Amino acid sequence: MEVVIIRPPLVYGPNVRANFVAMMKWVYKGVPLPLGAVHNQRSLIALGNLVNFISLCIDHPKVANEVFLISDGEDVSTTELLQKVAKAFAKRPWLIPVPVRWMILATKLVGKEDVANRLFGSLQVDSSKARDLLNWKPVITMDEQLQKAVAVFLGRM
Repeated sequence: MEVVIIRPPLVYGPNVRANFVAMMKWVYKGVPLPLGAVHNQRSLIALGNLVNFISLCIDHPKVANEVFLISDGEDVSTTELLQKVAKAFAKRPWLIPVPVRWMILATKLVGKEDVANRLFGSLQVDSSKARDLLNWKPVITMDEQLQKAVAVFLGRM
């Protein structure tokens, strides 16, 4: 039996749920966010890119028994991601530059240390194996996928 394991980071795009849609709601409503000084680096993958990669893996002869870390290849900080989401909404983000160590302390005090790890921690993946072995390239940019996500989000409002 041949298998392929695909390990994506945060998937974003139209109809995604959980933390990503919550973030979109905050930006859309103009909620002031104390996230203007976050300098982490996070890998993400657009839903369109993940679907494209899975489709490639279905018939590709070189994927058998391989593990792939996959991303868009455009790592961003939490601050940059919020700015990009705001741009997709044609809004200015309301990002207050609160020092990260203060926010980590605050999350520890209220027992939400896991939230701090997701917001302030870095998580970068190297998807060069997919590019080198399979000649895969992302088919959609982060900005394009965010535009699609915003269009679907606004269609539900």
